[in-house]
Amino acid sequence: MSSKMITKVEGQELILERVFNAPQALVFKAFSEAEHLKQWWGPRGWEVTVCTVDFRPGGIWHYCMKCMDKNQGDFYGFESWAKAVYEEIVEAEKIVYVDYFSDAEGNVADGLPSSHITMTFVEQDGQTKLISRARYASEEALKTVMEMGMEQGITETWDRLSEYLQSI
Repeated sequence: MSSKMITKVEGQELILERVFNAPQALVFKAFSEAEHLKQWWGPRGWEVTVCTVDFRPGGIWHYCMKCMDKNQGDFYGFESWAKAVYEEIVEAEKIVYVDYFSDAEGNVADGLPSSHITMTFVEQDGQTKLISRARYASEEALKTVMEMGMEQGITETWDRLSEYLQSI
């Protein structure tokens, strides 16, 4: 099966699927621990400069991505803060959380759409199929994040994850 991402939009939901050449438990671990997330999260040219993870239902993942690539023009030096609030965790199988744009203190950013994300990790002959379903409050909210470059950002992020999984 191809390791390229499949992207579908159904109403107010963005569905992403990709197969990673790594065991289910390892892919899940890469999403659940700060030391792993710091190594691959974010599009190319961006680094996670702050990352705290309280990986439990009700816990928070708060992070900052900073553009370190001078070739990205106006984005160079830009910081993007976000926070996720975990709702449900099934070890090695599922992570459900609400994802928000935020500030450095973790306050939710007004005017930017949040999403309710369900990530499912499916074992397939030693590989892992990752299915992410991000539900937005409206089709307009989803359109807003797509226009912000969400698809390219996630594609590059998951490419980095794939490379990182091969190195650990």
